[in-house]
Amino acid sequence: MPSNAKQKTSMLIRGFVPYQEKKGEEYMNEQQLAHFANILNTWKQELMEEVDRTVHHMQDEAANFPDPADRASQEEEFSLELRARDRERKLIKKIDQTLQRIEEDDYGFCDSCGVEIGIRRLEARPTATLCIDCKTLAEIKEKQVGS
Repeated sequence: MPSNAKQKTSMLIRGFVPYQEKKGEEYMNEQQLAHFANILNTWKQELMEEVDRTVHHMQDEAANFPDPADRASQEEEFSLELRARDRERKLIKKIDQTLQRIEEDDYGFCDSCGVEIGIRRLEARPTATLCIDCKTLAEIKEKQVGS
């Protein structure tokens, strides 16, 4: 990934102003929900723009090279780009599901135990559905089953 694109991706999640909680403020109030909806919509927009750039790049760069090595290199490059876009497509779907949870007032609480996930964890991973404790347990169980 070119350094410019890498910078843009890294700014995606970090390019927001962290939410400043007010004393006595209710968890997942309208301002907090709007904050996360803004983060998610911005993230989704950036991913969609990246998909468009990839499509244009592949159309512009598509060539039928006579040399098999050149053709193989181009096919490998396109394959890697398509794999990355597929991961981003899945992420866009997850972002859409998260935005739906915000609309349904079901955002910010752990799917497993029901406790607050926490503002900072959600800012680090806006699509999180588990609190840090449940996520840690799930990862431990996954390692045990996978071994």
